[in-house]
Amino acid sequence: MSNANPASLRGAVDLSSLVRPPTPAPGATEAAAGGGVARTATDATFGEILDLSSTVPVVVEFYGQGVEPTLAPLIRQYGGRIAIATVDGTTNPQLVQAFQVQQVPTVAAVVAGRPIQLFAGMVPEAELRDVLEQLLQLAAQQDVTGTLALGDDDVDPTGAAEPGDSVQPEEPLPPHHQEAYDAISAGDFPTAIREYETAIAQNPRDQLAVAGLAQVSLLARLDGADAEALRSAAAARPDDVDAQLAVADLDVSGGHLDDALGRLLDIFPTLDATGKNLVRTRLLDYFEIAGAEDPRVIAGRRRLTGLLY
Repeated sequence: MSNANPASLRGAVDLSSLVRPPTPAPGATEAAAGGGVARTATDATFGEILDLSSTVPVVVEFYGQGVEPTLAPLIRQYGGRIAIATVDGTTNPQLVQAFQVQQVPTVAAVVAGRPIQLFAGMVPEAELRDVLEQLLQLAAQQDVTGTLALGDDDVDPTGAAEPGDSVQPEEPLPPHHQEAYDAISAGDFPTAIREYETAIAQNPRDQLAVAGLAQVSLLARLDGADAEALRSAAAARPDDVDAQLAVADLDVSGGHLDDALGRLLDIFPTLDATGKNLVRTRLLDYFEIAGAEDPRVIAGRRRLTGLLY
């Protein structure tokens, strides 16, 4: 039985301890093995995977205990737009803890240094492709749109995937999602917002569009912003709702969801009705970005409900 949730590319975990990995023991100085699309990674070498994730999104596949990695052939079909790092969960406890691995296989990803939980267990290939297309969309939002040069091992001997080829998904994105994706790739956030809003108007249950709208709205608000100026303004004006919302956006964009939620929930009781509505709306956006299953979201919703009622 899998714990798959292919539509959720949202729950960030803390990999701060792996940005500068500990000095490896003698004899453990190897780099992340391999080049091209498929690599292996360890506690000691994962910093290289974080660096790679600024060029292409990297899928991280945990295996072990009689379970072998299986995703590399599918990842290779994307022609270098996605990389994969396989991790032996029995010999890399730091990564297991950082990614909150409870079973194998567990699959996560890293985009621009930000880790994302994907699913645990086995899922059908059609759902895997859906996950990968969503991952590419999220990567485009972070301007991670590079392509890796493929090695000999990355080329399908049948000729199905040549170096540099881009394999189209089996199922195309819905039209407004595709328009939003293209607009994000071009840095046109207002158009992406309009496309997601149209998709939601046509189908209010389109959760991917709801999450996409929350994400691209955050990008639009931070576009061109000066992080230092925003933080200085928030510190100087602790009662200014707009200043606190802006710095909360910064926290969420950096993966510090707890800080953002705590900041807004702390000021919520002091606000008038207009301010409370602004903060509540922004909190709901953050909940969508992180995903309903994130324990920080669960705790935040509980606290918000208590403040409302």
